Amino acid sequence: MTETRNGADIGVYGLGTMGAALALNFAESGFSVAVCNREADWVAPFIESAGPLADRLTGAETLEAFVDAITRPRNILFMIPSGAPIDAMIDAITPLLDDGDTLIDGGNADFNDTRRRSAAMEGTGIHFVGMGVSGGAEGARHGPSMMVGGSDHSWQHLRPMVEAIAARFEGDPCVAHLGPDGAGHFVKTVHNGIEYADMQLIAEVYGYQRDVLGLPAPQIGAQFAQWQDGPLASYLVEVTAAVLAKTDAATGLPTVEVIFDQAGQKGTGRWTVIEALKLGQSASAIEAAVGARGWSSEKDTRVMAEPLLPSGRQDAAVVSAEDLEMALLAGRIIAHAQGFRLLWAASAEFGWALDMARICEIWRAGCIIRSALLGDFVAAFRAELPADHLILAPSLRGRLDEAIPALRRVLGAGVAQGAPMPALSASLAWYDTMRTARGTANLIQAQRDFFGAHGFRRTDKAGNFHGDWDRDDTPA
Repeated sequence: MTETRNGADIGVYGLGTMGAALALNFAESGFSVAVCNREADWVAPFIESAGPLADRLTGAETLEAFVDAITRPRNILFMIPSGAPIDAMIDAITPLLDDGDTLIDGGNADFNDTRRRSAAMEGTGIHFVGMGVSGGAEGARHGPSMMVGGSDHSWQHLRPMVEAIAARFEGDPCVAHLGPDGAGHFVKTVHNGIEYADMQLIAEVYGYQRDVLGLPAPQIGAQFAQWQDGPLASYLVEVTAAVLAKTDAATGLPTVEVIFDQAGQKGTGRWTVIEALKLGQSASAIEAAVGARGWSSEKDTRVMAEPLLPSGRQDAAVVSAEDLEMALLAGRIIAHAQGFRLLWAASAEFGWALDMARICEIWRAGCIIRSALLGDFVAAFRAELPADHLILAPSLRGRLDEAIPALRRVLGAGVAQGAPMPALSASLAWYDTMRTARGTANLIQAQRDFFGAHGFRRTDKAGNFHGDWDRDDTPA
């Protein structure tokens, strides 16, 4: 492995919003950065716009010049669309690299692709890293949370730089090497799934206040601002309070009221659900959130259906603001618990040995789902956790004992009055399932054996058995 010490410390390829922000973050943190972009005419304007940081930026208009500008062993960060563009870039750049160089995919990639790429590079001398980056453009520029996968070699070379640019929580950099191959991208995927659930839970509580209580957006925003001072304290609650307080200059209406009610999605929520099902888990709060975004796209159908489908609304007791706060708290705890259960299942399946407490720690600043709750989760994971289930931690059992009755009251009122609450409902159903020692799957197993001879286990002895079903007595 040849080493040079007269080039850039790191290369960033892709000068879109996130790539440009990360390049400037590296430069501001004292590193020299080579930059390149598919559209070469972006490079010079970017450097010119960097002001005093321009001296730490080296522009390259070709891939060859870009690679030559970086100190060996090279660290090259791609901030380009995932999927085929990354594969094409790997094919193009690999012949230009040397033994010990590391390629880093910093996009929202499917962890299965990251595992495939890592395996393909084994034995080549080139290392591949999948790195999840959370925090949006602002985080990328001033301190993101980063979830790093890949080899120990890559981490040793990358660590000083990513720790320097990461967000910090009480001095601790919010970045960690979580495991080999796709571990970093998988954790980022689940992070985004939890984000989907958190946003949907918040939206449902907003919807109840708007549609059932009839409160205007600024008043609802003020309520979220109050909750920001309690156990719900988080970036997303802060954002919610801010957007609900904003007025549209053109109409004088609350800005949120002039926004079309169709939610976009880029796929990571769906990936979370797909992987949960493949691993035999059910992240039902996340599933509900993904489903709700899909339903939101059917705007024309919903407009047509509203006068056609009876609501069957019934009178119900009006729930208090405290009940709404506690219901949202319960839903958030449960959504995180489901996400961490999925991480636990993937860690066992792929041999990653994920450190759940450390994941909580690096999510405490910089990322979209940062919240006060994460500190409680760190403590729970650092202590003895029964069955590796977050909801069984003594401290969280206490929180749920306080919050679940409020969740039941809110859902009871919401159902009676026709307010859709898919994620809150899914959260409670999962919680009730997990707290029920004797469920109803015995009947399902009996049905499966009846029509498919699948067999079943008995409660009184070991082995696989079949029922002596008398089909002649079965109603047609």
